[in-house]
Amino acid sequence: MKKAFLFCALMLALAPAFSATFKTREYPILSPDQKLKAIIRVDSLIHFELYRNGVSLVSGEAFGVQLAGGFCAGKNPEIIKSLVSNVDKMVKPEIQEKSSLISDKYQELKLMFKSDYNLEFRMYNNGFAYRFVLNKPGNVVIENEPGGYRFDSNDSVCLALENNFYSAYETPYLYKTIGTLKSGDHYFLPVLVHKSDGTGLWFGESNVRDYPGMWLEKSAGNTIKSIFPGYPLKMKGDGSPYGQTEVLEHAPYLAKTKGTRTLPWRIIGISEKDGDLITNQLVYLLADPCVIDPSWIRPGWVILDWWARRNIFGVDFKADINTETAKYFIDFCAKYGITYFLFDDGWSDLGNILKIRKGLDMEQVMAYAKQKNVKILLWLASSTLDRQMTEALNLYEKWGVAGIKVDFMNRDDQLMMSWYEKVLQETARRHMVVNFHGTCKSTGLRRTYPNLLTQEGLIEFEFSGCSEWDTPDHHNTLPFLRNVAGPMDYIPGTFNNVVKKDFRVVGDYPMGMGTRAHFIAMAVTTMSPMQMIPDAPSDYEREPECTRFLLSIPTTWDETRVFDAKMGDYIVMGRRSGKDWYVAATTDWTPRDFTLDFSFLPEGTFTLQHIEDGVNADIRAIDYKMKTVKVTSSTKLKIHLAPGGGWVGKVN
Repeated sequence: MKKAFLFCALMLALAPAFSATFKTREYPILSPDQKLKAIIRVDSLIHFELYRNGVSLVSGEAFGVQLAGGFCAGKNPEIIKSLVSNVDKMVKPEIQEKSSLISDKYQELKLMFKSDYNLEFRMYNNGFAYRFVLNKPGNVVIENEPGGYRFDSNDSVCLALENNFYSAYETPYLYKTIGTLKSGDHYFLPVLVHKSDGTGLWFGESNVRDYPGMWLEKSAGNTIKSIFPGYPLKMKGDGSPYGQTEVLEHAPYLAKTKGTRTLPWRIIGISEKDGDLITNQLVYLLADPCVIDPSWIRPGWVILDWWARRNIFGVDFKADINTETAKYFIDFCAKYGITYFLFDDGWSDLGNILKIRKGLDMEQVMAYAKQKNVKILLWLASSTLDRQMTEALNLYEKWGVAGIKVDFMNRDDQLMMSWYEKVLQETARRHMVVNFHGTCKSTGLRRTYPNLLTQEGLIEFEFSGCSEWDTPDHHNTLPFLRNVAGPMDYIPGTFNNVVKKDFRVVGDYPMGMGTRAHFIAMAVTTMSPMQMIPDAPSDYEREPECTRFLLSIPTTWDETRVFDAKMGDYIVMGRRSGKDWYVAATTDWTPRDFTLDFSFLPEGTFTLQHIEDGVNADIRAIDYKMKTVKVTSSTKLKIHLAPGGGWVGKVN
């Protein structure tokens, strides 16, 4: 990739000299509410400046597309036409992640250039996006897509450091200022920058198809530039299936692709206050529409057998990956209305996913699950699935498997991003849903293939078994950062709750930092159409009151509202499913008091059933109270959250 990086540096260095000989043309684009404005400046290069209420937010470095052979879209550009249009429509999502309808309202600027390429810009009330459109004959090799952003040195930033493109995307979020970032460090998306007045700038991308994901690298001064994993030339391919996808050699280019195509959308989501980020849906809106029949797809709750290590008790059989244990999990699903039971790692031979573990009669289990109206999911290592995809998926379809959880991809280069799409195509043909684990952030692919119900690419509850990274501070960061990109497989709802001083890393019986009410509230504050619970059924059976409440919370929503929120600190929000409202609040390690205003309710009197932190939740995190009261649209309810606490209620 050195050649491409040198080209990027050369363009920036020579910009002043070229500008002297090129007349600068400016093209404005405005948000529908007129608060946001971008100026696209075209001279020898192409730049942009982004403003909110007349105040500069960020400057775009010179950006373009470098092709093998020397051509660079964006260098010495000659505009032949520009078009401005306004769009105002409603989009009905196939899967109602945050709402049943999404407003798709923006101004669009299209710049058409002489050398067979276009640039498209869109300005929404909550963000700005742009992409290149290539119109080259045949196939092309893309060496680089240079670009970047210039900030103020004191702008704060929340990002995850990872200097290896082979990544599970599970490193902790760091809170820094732009000026203190170390030159050369790499960060995977999304990244969130805050201006001094509180304006948020969320950096992500959408519609990444047959193309690598974008990363960011700290450059000179207060600049962060775009970088990409190179095209894979040599993969590890041996040893444990957990690590066979590692790339040992990258090409000095990032993609081999068709010459006529659109490139991914680069997105800057913009928030006046932090809560606006939670409802931002630009990644979804900018993705390609659905290409499959989605009528068979069913969101819902999942319980898995791996995380709690099948720590069940009070039974007359030996718990293991066997038929008896599977039936026990299936009975639990049927009792509490859980849609899916997931056989996680261990149900098959790791290197041969056609070979079932001894003691597990899969045909008997599948017949039992069908009788109980419970759907079965299977965990698979990606490298093994890649080798056995057709044969394995045909077998699972014959069994009646409802979906797969695919793990250990750990990449977002062009080949892997195309592989994700191949898996979604093959599973959709067989009416199977997908959960991508060990993967990058969401990039809108779940709009094109709605059978992708969730994916990882974050530190989730799993890390409580091996680190101290999954904290209430982290829980109150995810909805503003990773969840903006799309659904995330966090796995809320543990009942093994502890206060900060009592937390221990116990891999075989993980505990969660935060109160009982906090972890149930996360079923509302974190968004995923496939929500997964981590504990063993026996633990949930001991506390049926909380279990019923938790599993009654929907996984898809007709409406989402944020009442009060500050990233990393607290969230107070509500989601509506049909006529029912679910209101939730979570805090970090600081106890907090809020007043819930129920003015969002229609006329009438309603029943509110809620779970709150018990009076001793600050010393024993499992302490909670469940209450039922009457509320109306004029109700103002005071609530108290313990350190690491929460509150969650259902209104109907």
